[in-house]
Amino acid sequence: MGSQGDGASSTECCPSESEGTEEKKQMNPPLTSDDVKNESEKDTDQNEEMSNTSESPESVLLADASAEKATQGSDTDLEVEDPEKAFVGITGTELYLEACRLMEVVPVSHFIQNLAKPYINLNHHGLGPKGVKAIAIALVSNATVTHLELEDNCILAEGAICIVEMLRENSSLQELNISNNHLDTAGAEAIANLLLDNMSYLHALQLSGNNFGDEAATYFAEALMGNYQVKELDLSHNEFYEKGGQLLGQMLASNTTLEILDLSWNHLRRKGTVALGTGLRGNGALKVLNLSWNGIGNEGALALGEALKVNNVLVHLDISNNQINNEGAKKLCRGVEVNGKLKILKMDNNPLTMEGATALVTSVRKNPKSMMEEINISNVLVNETFIKLLDLVCQMRPELDVIYGEVEGCIAKIPKQHPNPMKVIQNYLKEHNLRLWDFFRDMDKDGNMKIPVAAFRRAMMQQASIPLDRVQIGELVRKLDRNRTGVVDYSHLKEQKLAQKPVEGETKEEEP
Repeated sequence: MGSQGDGASSTECCPSESEGTEEKKQMNPPLTSDDVKNESEKDTDQNEEMSNTSESPESVLLADASAEKATQGSDTDLEVEDPEKAFVGITGTELYLEACRLMEVVPVSHFIQNLAKPYINLNHHGLGPKGVKAIAIALVSNATVTHLELEDNCILAEGAICIVEMLRENSSLQELNISNNHLDTAGAEAIANLLLDNMSYLHALQLSGNNFGDEAATYFAEALMGNYQVKELDLSHNEFYEKGGQLLGQMLASNTTLEILDLSWNHLRRKGTVALGTGLRGNGALKVLNLSWNGIGNEGALALGEALKVNNVLVHLDISNNQINNEGAKKLCRGVEVNGKLKILKMDNNPLTMEGATALVTSVRKNPKSMMEEINISNVLVNETFIKLLDLVCQMRPELDVIYGEVEGCIAKIPKQHPNPMKVIQNYLKEHNLRLWDFFRDMDKDGNMKIPVAAFRRAMMQQASIPLDRVQIGELVRKLDRNRTGVVDYSHLKEQKLAQKPVEGETKEEEP
């Protein structure tokens, strides 16, 4: 099996705390040409003078690998007479196999098979620092791989340093996932130095679950203040506390590139979130911010509400699971009722009641500039009064979808039965001799066979000839956008549009 054979270096998996400390002491510093020259002189019995010709990055890395073996007193009979020239001209698979031989790790067949493709997924392969070093060597001059997944490989800070050295030379890699790899502060420092120098072409970086604390936040904050490459950054499931939040908040005030930031599952609390809110006020780039599971409380909600009053870029805010009650929701609403950009607000699993839910919907109603498309308060028990208010607001804002919990009293009552919305549409099309393809195409302003859910919801609410209410349209959206992509994709109907009975065919297609 590929995974078992590919993970032969799994013996490198995470050591105990004492072993990890010892291993960190032995980590190689970033590679330099001087290091290569020194090691080459050790390996040359004749004490010949080395030439000053420039060396390829691959040979630098490989020379360091061979030097490492020499210093460890390896029993291997591998000899590199001239590490500067030994691998000149070797690329791709041959280079990787030679690197694996030097590092004494089993080659990953999946990596070899996909080396010429833009996407490679090596998650959960047990690579360890040496395994990832061989991969880094092979990717130094690679021009095809743009997205690399290396999650959960226990590469440690040593492996992160190898990745960083590769990224300083590689000009094609744009998306990298090295989450859950025990990188710790040393790994964070290496990555931050790369970002600070703007030496890579990365625009998406996932670093979730790497034991980063407030010291690591110092490095990232400094690096991202001047970085103009990274647009998506995942720092979730780390150990940032209030100090880390304050540092990252200062970064947001200066950063002009970052569009998506995930800080969920940290410990930002009140002070950290207040600082982030302050940074958001002047930020002109961030579109998506995830602060779920951070214990931000009502004070954090107040800070974000104040930020929303002036921020005109953020479109998606997730503050789920944050101990925000009705008081905090009302403070947040001060920003919601004047903000003209926010589209998605996730507040599920906060201790809200009908009072908080009503305040949120009312704030959208009061705001003539509101662009809100989704409010998620899925754990809140609502009543008929709230439903009437929501129906009224949705008449004014047909694109709005409020996800709430159960309706009070509905358990005792017989639930109201709604006709299947697809059948209602099909009956309408049959009566007017229309095809489903034509029905969707009329709503598609861009002509790309993809309709944003908000636009679809608005169009359906405004279809006077098709009697569907808010609940039915919600059910229809869930069927047509099962994966919650935010888009209704009807491209699969293209092949059916010339069929004699496309409507009947679609009925079969849409059945769950």
